[in-house]
Amino acid sequence: MSSEVFNPNPTIFAPAKSKKAAYAYAKPHSLWLDDGEHTEDEEYDQSDEPEDIDQEEIFELIRSISDPEHRSMTLEQLAVVSAPQITFDPKHPDRLTVEFTPTVPHCGMSTFIGLSIRVRLLRSLPQRFKVDIRVKPGSHQSEHALNKQLNDKERVAAALENPALLEVLEQCLSGAGDHPHEH
Repeated sequence: MSSEVFNPNPTIFAPAKSKKAAYAYAKPHSLWLDDGEHTEDEEYDQSDEPEDIDQEEIFELIRSISDPEHRSMTLEQLAVVSAPQITFDPKHPDRLTVEFTPTVPHCGMSTFIGLSIRVRLLRSLPQRFKVDIRVKPGSHQSEHALNKQLNDKERVAAALENPALLEVLEQCLSGAGDHPHEH
């Protein structure tokens, strides 16, 4: 990772209050929403119907990812992600687009931010979901190249094989759930 600071003085926004209670099955300090540990008291929905997932639930998954440049702050606090930037395809409810807004147009961490969002959703959502990660139009000088890179399965797989990159990614994702959502 480069030691260059792309935005030394970011604007910090107050996080929105969560509209939903924390997931009962989300374990603190776990990168996985369901780590396989269940008690006998837990009831399971035995239906074969897939459960609908909405914009707010997706936002809950990504709002607390730590920013790679400013690790003590979340993507939500820096207004990099917000619930309105998450959209579902009306014809295909298992297809969604997550748009994010870099803090500066020349942000060198944009690829890393997009990769963090992708990995968080890959680890959290059922496999039936197809996720597109995009930079908000007009928010980055390399918008087209970034969008192509973030949605190329081979490039994503190659990035996740890089031990140094993976270590920083895990640190950003481990922050998920550690930050209070309400002030």
